[in-house]
Amino acid sequence: MKISARNAFAGTVDAIKSGAINAEIDIALPGGLHIVATVTNDAVSELGLTPGKPVTALIKASSVLVLTDGNGVKLSARNCLPGTITALIDGPVSSEVAIGLANGSTVFATITHEGSVALGLQIGMSASAVFKAPSVLLAVSA
Repeated sequence: MKISARNAFAGTVDAIKSGAINAEIDIALPGGLHIVATVTNDAVSELGLTPGKPVTALIKASSVLVLTDGNGVKLSARNCLPGTITALIDGPVSSEVAIGLANGSTVFATITHEGSVALGLQIGMSASAVFKAPSVLLAVSA
């Protein structure tokens, strides 16, 4: 299978918190990082999600926000992965930002060019990839 999502992270289901309609899935990634996904209870059943099950977390680059100074910032987004900007491609409309994580993975974000300029983004700068739990799609082997 080929997908258009730039971000694909192999991990393991660490915990499942069920609600009336949706479930919160905590995914352990290599290097001690975690991603939280929110999926329907039907998806939990259809995918056979249980603690210990291998999954791939998929996040479109356009769903990732870039945070450069989180001091005092409170967010409702469940996922905030700190790292360093390792690549930056500026276009006239959009910019692609690659954030290298401590575990060796890279998160890609596509943001507006104006946003990139306003943040003063540069390679080597500290930044965090921020995304909401419902933006995470989960895939399992068939």
